[in-house]
Amino acid sequence: MSDDHKEDPGLSSTGMSRRKFINTTALVGLTLGVAACDKTGAPGATGEGAAAGAEGKASPIEVKPGELDTYYGLWSGGHNGDMRVLGLPSGREIHRIPCFAPDALVGWGITNESKEIMGTRPDGNLRYNVADTHHTHASYKDGNYDGRYAWINDKINSRIARIRLDYMVCDKITDLPNVQGFHGIFPDKADPVDPAINYTTRVFCGGEFGIPLPNDGTDVNNPEKYRSLFSCVDAETMQVRWQVLIDGNCDLVATSYDGKLAATNQYNTENGVHYEDMMSAERDACAFFHIARIEQAVKDGKFKTYGDSSVPVVDGTHEANKDAKTALVAYVSVPKNPHGVNASPDGKYFICAGKLSPTTTTIELTKVLDWFDGKMDKLDDAIVAEVEVGLGPLHTAFDGRGNAYTTLFLDSQVVKWNVEKAIAFHKGDKSAKYVIDRIDVHYQPGHINASQSETKAADGKYLAVGCKFSKDRFLPVGPLHPENEQLIDISGEKMVLLADHPVRGEPHDFIIFKRDILKTKQVYDLDDSPLVIKDPKESGVFRNGNKVTVKLTSQAPAFSLREFTVKKGDVVTLILTNLDKVEDLTHGFALPKYNIQFVINPQETKSVTFVADKPGVFWAYCSTFCHALHLEMRTRMIVEA
Repeated sequence: MSDDHKEDPGLSSTGMSRRKFINTTALVGLTLGVAACDKTGAPGATGEGAAAGAEGKASPIEVKPGELDTYYGLWSGGHNGDMRVLGLPSGREIHRIPCFAPDALVGWGITNESKEIMGTRPDGNLRYNVADTHHTHASYKDGNYDGRYAWINDKINSRIARIRLDYMVCDKITDLPNVQGFHGIFPDKADPVDPAINYTTRVFCGGEFGIPLPNDGTDVNNPEKYRSLFSCVDAETMQVRWQVLIDGNCDLVATSYDGKLAATNQYNTENGVHYEDMMSAERDACAFFHIARIEQAVKDGKFKTYGDSSVPVVDGTHEANKDAKTALVAYVSVPKNPHGVNASPDGKYFICAGKLSPTTTTIELTKVLDWFDGKMDKLDDAIVAEVEVGLGPLHTAFDGRGNAYTTLFLDSQVVKWNVEKAIAFHKGDKSAKYVIDRIDVHYQPGHINASQSETKAADGKYLAVGCKFSKDRFLPVGPLHPENEQLIDISGEKMVLLADHPVRGEPHDFIIFKRDILKTKQVYDLDDSPLVIKDPKESGVFRNGNKVTVKLTSQAPAFSLREFTVKKGDVVTLILTNLDKVEDLTHGFALPKYNIQFVINPQETKSVTFVADKPGVFWAYCSTFCHALHLEMRTRMIVEA
């Protein structure tokens, strides 16, 4: 056996020579080779986990007609700009929540209410019609999800959206100033300033791309002056509280259970603007933010502002944070171009995965705090394990039993490893078999999460993994393949692959939590909208010059106005309240030739504004099947020339 094999007894001997540190040249060749793999299986696979999974007894995942799933899953919708809601273990998609991009079903981006949330230009058109959602996370109380809110990012336009989980609708969107490539997102799990507050009060956001500050056209050709910002958003008001100027960039984000620390992994500490520059250093960093100190610095006025933003920006650079006892940010060295940082359910560790190194780095949080307090000289002593797990490690999930599960992009595998055994191995116990199992996934896995994974209630039942390529797993549909989301049983010693689910690209991260955490409302509160029309008798056409308000209600199978008349050139605001009280009795309102279609739920009120620029008769109809007389549910808009 070679020395390479002896260094890591937890790994199979198959392919071990490849699992050493990957240099730049080898990485490029290897990546191209892996991406071109054929149908015979995942490259670099040992076969151990795959065989065990095939022979093992899978947990039943069938959810029979009339039965409910035991878990909710909140998934990013990728370029659709929405959040997907899944039931697990069935994998059934039960809802989509539009956020950043228009949605033709519910009229998101059409109604006045949704436009106000999304943001419009002076001409009334939406500021943005595209999005790229990556990460979704939910609010916490006592270290577990509390069912109040979820948040999701838009990487393209640096926006964060909040979801009200009682109605499962987006209710606020905030732009992050002076940020491009808003990628990682994570809420705090407690408020560090007031120990009595054990729920989410803020959400942390990582800026991935360095830009000149302010980005006003100066210094565009001086990349050494490009900078990134780490942002904090108030969970309730959705206002940006503060930002931190850092060396390097932000990627993903994690938070500690005591509320004291937030962190982001950094894959471009070189501040490179070309990819070869971004991978020149053998080690990058995981940056830790001391939340209480940052907030105190803001209170003390120790900040700057940039451009037209009034958001306070504190200095978190290396130069300004040399003294540990006053430092706002600590940079822990990790290898190489890490992609992902995740918090273990016991609250002890953050795990960084190396991506261009075959290693994961385990960082002990109490030791990071010791460094901030001046009790530890070397910050790198906070690293308690740095062990090899396979090629292309990206993201990590947990089962609550001390085990971690990391995706291996280049090996097309998920590896199960034990954190404490990895620590023992790192300390010198070469008999510690920290790798427990491997399973082939199909193909090139990225994000991963397990049921209740990053909570104190991690239950180690199911694990989902998002695979970027599906290749031969589904019926061919032309050049644009679906991606493949796979469900794995992690309740036993061996992982067992349970299901494949095709999904339209490109989703990213997700969370999975028990269904009893979430209590949704099935019917709206009639008073949720100030425009509510509580009685059909309030319906009518109300004119103020060329500005016309049309008020109407819906009750199956009729609208309260059989017809209404306006004049060509009128600016019409149509307000509709659904007075039906029956759960699931939703109506639609579609107005031909005027680009208007929206859904109106029981006891909900929505409005649209448009210019009546085409004379004639236009049959507005209910576009959502509601009643035996659904086809007859219409009203006429008459536009007089």
